[in-house]
Amino acid sequence: MSAVDRALRGLRHMIATGRLVAGQRLPPESELCDELDVSRGSLREAIRMLAALRVIEPRHGSGTYVSQLRPEDIIRSLSLTVDLLPLTGLLELYEIRRVLESHAAAQAAAKMAESGIRTLYSCIEEMEATSDPAETFAPNQRFHAEIAKAGGNLAIEAMLEVFRTRSHSYQVYDLPEGAQIKRASDDDHRVIAEAIANRDPVAAATAAAAHAAHTERWLRGHLPDDGVPASGVVGSVS
Repeated sequence: MSAVDRALRGLRHMIATGRLVAGQRLPPESELCDELDVSRGSLREAIRMLAALRVIEPRHGSGTYVSQLRPEDIIRSLSLTVDLLPLTGLLELYEIRRVLESHAAAQAAAKMAESGIRTLYSCIEEMEATSDPAETFAPNQRFHAEIAKAGGNLAIEAMLEVFRTRSHSYQVYDLPEGAQIKRASDDDHRVIAEAIANRDPVAAATAAAAHAAHTERWLRGHLPDDGVPASGVVGSVS
């Protein structure tokens, strides 16, 4: 085990066991280096790694602290690695996404305020009014974010944000059948919104799961045998 790994494991153990708690300032470097038997350089590298994961917060002029360890913040740090997945890897995560999208839509049908429902329809109108993929990005994001937010679970909201951000790296609307795919996607959004507006959790869950499955199928349909997406498949899709 390298010195950096030893420092990383030691710091993680201190936090996991509650020796260092959320918001607590880390002991002086000299104390940590002696306890973990590592150099200052190795310790600082381990701290940088945990900071990238939003577990530790270096504060200029104040010291280094354990973060608030909010689940949504930790989950958002997954984007550092999920964003590196090739399309084949992303598709393996779609089963998780279907489950979460379905749950979020069901919760939205039960809890979403009328103002949220109006936002959904406003997003749909924006998406339906354009054939430019670039112009659909923002309303598409708002549509799905509004649904995830309605459930009130920040961890689920963050996880779906990570999936959605990575999915937007791929665009199928520019392909020969892109217009047909966009119409189908627009229809999916309207079915989801109508189920939520009708306060029907079962229908909302089914529609959201179907939409995620449709997106997965569209992406799989353009995955060559070598597992590398075509160069033209870039942009956004959800």
